[in-house]
Amino acid sequence: MKKVRQFGRYVIWGVAAATLVVCLGSLHLFARGLDEMTRDLRLDSAPEASLVYDRHNNLVLSFASEDRTNVPLDRVSTTMVTAVLTAEDRYFYQHAGMDVIGLTRAAWVDLRARAIKQGGSTITQQLIRHVALTTDRNIQRKIKEALLALRVERRFDKKHILEAYLNRIYLGNGHYGVEAAARGYFAKPASELNSAESALLAGIIPCPSMCSPRTAPNVARSRRDTVLRAMRERGAITEDDYTVAIASPLALVAERHDPYAATQHGANVAHGADATGLHFLEAVRRQVMQQFGSEDVLKGGLRIYTTIDMTLQRHAEDAIAARLSQLDKTNNLEAALVAIDPRTGEVLAMVGGRDFHTSSFNRAMQAKRQPGSAFKPLLFAAALEQGYMPSSEVTGMDTPIHTPQGDWLPSGEHEAAGYTLRQALTVSSNRAAARVMQLVGITTTQTYARRLGISSPLPAVPSLALGTGEVTLVDLTSAYGAFANSGIVAPHTLITRIEDRNGNIIWQSSLDRHPYRAVRPGTAYLISSMMADVMNRGTGARARSEGFKLPAAGKTGTTDDYGDAWFVGYTPHLVAGVWFGYDEKKKIMNRGFAGTVAVPAWARFMKNATAGSAPDWFDMPSDVERIAVCRTSSMRASGECRTHVTDDGRANVYEDYYLMGTGPYESCTGLHTGHPNAAAALGVPAVEEPTTAPSAVF
Repeated sequence: MKKVRQFGRYVIWGVAAATLVVCLGSLHLFARGLDEMTRDLRLDSAPEASLVYDRHNNLVLSFASEDRTNVPLDRVSTTMVTAVLTAEDRYFYQHAGMDVIGLTRAAWVDLRARAIKQGGSTITQQLIRHVALTTDRNIQRKIKEALLALRVERRFDKKHILEAYLNRIYLGNGHYGVEAAARGYFAKPASELNSAESALLAGIIPCPSMCSPRTAPNVARSRRDTVLRAMRERGAITEDDYTVAIASPLALVAERHDPYAATQHGANVAHGADATGLHFLEAVRRQVMQQFGSEDVLKGGLRIYTTIDMTLQRHAEDAIAARLSQLDKTNNLEAALVAIDPRTGEVLAMVGGRDFHTSSFNRAMQAKRQPGSAFKPLLFAAALEQGYMPSSEVTGMDTPIHTPQGDWLPSGEHEAAGYTLRQALTVSSNRAAARVMQLVGITTTQTYARRLGISSPLPAVPSLALGTGEVTLVDLTSAYGAFANSGIVAPHTLITRIEDRNGNIIWQSSLDRHPYRAVRPGTAYLISSMMADVMNRGTGARARSEGFKLPAAGKTGTTDDYGDAWFVGYTPHLVAGVWFGYDEKKKIMNRGFAGTVAVPAWARFMKNATAGSAPDWFDMPSDVERIAVCRTSSMRASGECRTHVTDDGRANVYEDYYLMGTGPYESCTGLHTGHPNAAAALGVPAVEEPTTAPSAVF
C-alpha cells in the first residue's frame, strides 16, 4: 500500500513536471512568436493617400482607400501633441510601454464588472493594437498587447512611436491620422492646429464614430472641454489660453460631397479647394494607375506633382461655360479646351466637357474629331519645308483633282483664281490647300503631321488637306506649340514628377519625354507670321473684337457639316486650343463657322490668362530675312517701286519673310505698269506689310 501511494506521488509529480515543461515550452514558443512579430514589425506601414499637387505645390486632390497623410512629428503642432498625451497617455515619456498605475485601475474596474470595460492602454499599446493585433476585447489579446508594447519600446524610440500613433489613429468621417483630420475638419495642416482644435481631436480618439463633431457636435464639444481642463490642470496651457479655447465654437469647414471623390475613383478633392479641373485630375489618375497600379496609388502615399495652374484652369472653365450658355440652351452641346506652355509641353489647363459629373469622358484627350481648316498650318509647314514661301503663288486651283471616286474640286467660302500661301491661309481657301497638298504630296503631309505630334493615323486622301483626318485637341494644340517653340515639339505632359512616401523621385517627365525638332526655326517663324495675319485680318479676327489684343497667331477649323468648330492659337508663351461640337455627329448651328462659335471662347480665356502680360513677339531667326518686293516685277523693290500702285489699287511693294537664300536678290529695273506717283495721293501705303510686329496689332 505504501508503495502504491509512493507510486501515486511519483505520477503526480511527473504529471506536474510534464505540465510545467509544457507550460514553459508554450511560454517559450509564445515569447519566440512575439520576438519574431516584433522583429518584423513596421510602424510606418499603414495605407497612405497619394497626394496630388498643382504646379505651385498646392495640394488639390488625394487618391486613397483611406484618407491618410503621414507627416513627421515636427509637422504636428505642439498643442496637438500635448492634447493627445493629456487625453490618452500622460506618462508616455516615463513608462516603458505599460502604465502600471493605469493598468491596475483598469483591471480593478474590469474585475468588478467581470468583463473588459476599461483599457488602461498606453499609446504604445494602442499602436500595437492597430499595427499587429485585433481589437477583440479579451484577456489573451491584452496580455499579448502588453508584452509586445514592452518589446516595441525597446526597439523604437518614443518619437518614432508617437509619430506612428498620430499618423494611424482614426478620427472620424473617414480621416486617418491628425494631418487628414486637420485638413478635413479645419482646412489646415496639423502644424497649424490651435489648442481648441487639438483638444477636439484628442477628445474623440476613444469614440471617433460616436463622438464625431459632424454627427455629434455636442458630445465632441463636451469631450474637447474635458481635455482642455486637463491641459490647464497640468499647466500645458495658460489660463488665458484656456479661456479663449473653451469659448471657441466648433468652427468646421464644409464637408466634401464630391461624386468624383466619393463613389467613382477613390479620390478626395482637397479640403479648402473647389472642384476645379476634374477632367485634368481624372487624366492624371488614369496615368498613374496605369503606371503604378491601384495598390501603390490608393495605399502607397505617392506624391504626384502636376502641371495644372488653378488660376488658368478657372479661366478656362469660365470661358467654356460662358460660351456654352450663349450657344446652347439644351445642355447637349459639348466643348473642350487645352492650354499648354509651348516651351515645356506642360498642360496648364484642361476642360474635357461641359460637366465632369454628367460625363467624365475627356473630349480634350480622348475624342478624335476632324479639325477642318485647323489642319492647314501643318500642311503649309510641310510646304515651307519643301522650299515654298509665304509669297509663293498657288495657281491652277480651279482644276479638278483626279481620285478613284472621280474628279474632285473642293468648295469653300473664299475662293479665287490664285492666292499666295499667306493669302490662302488668311482667308482659309480650301482649293488652295488641296492644290498645295498636290504639290507637296500626301505622304509628305502625313509625315510632317506625325513629326509635329499628331498620333492618330491620317487618311491618304486628297481631302486630308481640308482636315478630314481625325485628331485629338491636345495633339493639335501641341503641334501648334511647336510653331511657338522655334519648330521644337515639347511632348505634352500632365505630371512633372512622382515621389514615393519618403520623398524619393520614382518618375520624372523630363526623363520620359524628349523634345525634338519637327521643322526648322525659319519655318516655325514663317507659319507664325502667316497665322498672325489670320488673327488680324482673317478668319480669326473676331478674337480682336472680343478684346484680345496681344500679338498672336492662330487658325480656325470648321467641318463641312458645321459639326465641329475649332480654334487653336498662341502667343510666344501660351498656346490654347478650343473645340465645340456634339458627341453625336450633328450640326452645331446653321453656318456655324469656328470664327463665330469657337473664337469668342478662346479670346475670353486668353484675355484673362494673359492679363498684364507685355506685348511681345518671336525673334526673327538667323535663317529668315525680310525683303521688300516689287509686285510688278517680283524683284527687290527700289525707291521708285514704292510710288506706284497696281491696277487693282494695291501697294506696288509688299514686304514678306523668306528663308535665307530663297528670296529675290536682283533689284527692280524700275519699269512699271500701273499708276506712277499715285500711292500717296490715293492714300495707299507705300509698302504692304505682314502684320506680325507687336506695334501693328494695336
